Amino acid sequence: MNRPLIHLSARPMPSESDPAPPVDQLPVTSRRGLILLGVGTLGAGLTLGTGTALAAPVLKKGSRGSAVTTLQKNLNSLGYWCGTPDGSFGHVTQQAVYAIQKVAGLGKDGVVGAKTQAAIAAKKKPKSAVTSGSSFDIDLKRQILICYTGGRVKWTFNTSTGSGERYYSGGRWKTATTPKGSFRMHRLYGAGWQTGSLGRLYRPGYYDRGWAIHGSTSIPPYPASHGCARISTAATDLLWRENWIVKDRRVLVR
Repeated sequence: MNRPLIHLSARPMPSESDPAPPVDQLPVTSRRGLILLGVGTLGAGLTLGTGTALAAPVLKKGSRGSAVTTLQKNLNSLGYWCGTPDGSFGHVTQQAVYAIQKVAGLGKDGVVGAKTQAAIAAKKKPKSAVTSGSSFDIDLKRQILICYTGGRVKWTFNTSTGSGERYYSGGRWKTATTPKGSFRMHRLYGAGWQTGSLGRLYRPGYYDRGWAIHGSTSIPPYPASHGCARISTAATDLLWRENWIVKDRRVLVR
C-alpha cells in the first residue's frame, strides 16, 4: 500500500557521510587506527578492482563514473540487484546499497563509504532461511526481501513494511502491520498500477488477503507502509520478468 504514513524513527546510526574531526585533533591512538584503516581500505579497494592510492571515493545518489560502474557490478554479483551497470548512482542503486547496509548491520544512509565498501569486499549476504525450492522471505526485523531458488539466495532487496502507525480506513481505525507466517500468492495484478482504498500498488502479488509484495515510488529504509512489502518498481518488473511473482509462490514473513 503506497499512501505515506507519519513515521517516528529512532535516532539514526552515524552515517558514512558524517564529517570526521581533523586528524591533528585526534589522540595518537586514534591516528594509529586511521593509518591501519587506510591499509584496510586499500586492500578492500584492490579486492573490488577499484584500488586507489588511499581510499575509494565516497559514492552516493547523483555520483557518476567508473567507480559507480564497479560498485554496481559488485552489488549485482552479490545479489543486490541494481539493474544494468551504467555508471550513474540513481534510485535503484541506492536501494541496493540500503539492502547490503541492512545485511551488514551498518547505518542505513544509502552512502557508500569505507564501511559499506568493506561489507561489499567481504561479500556480505543474508543466510538462507529455507533449504529448498523457490520462495520469498520478508525479514521484518532487517526490512529486507530475499528471493530464494533451490534454497539459495538469488536476490536481496530493500523493503518497507507495516509502520505500526494507526490509520483510518473502512469506517474504523486500524494499525499498519505485516502479519507473520507462511503464505502462498493467490492473486496477481501485472498490468501496471492498481488503485486501492489505501493508495496505488505497482504490479502486486497478493499472498495474504489484501497484503502483497508490490512496487512503489517510496521505499525508505524503515517500516512505512500500511502492511504490504514495498520494493522499487524496477525490482518489481525484474521479478515479473523472471517469473518470481506467480500463483502459489511461497511467501515467508518472519
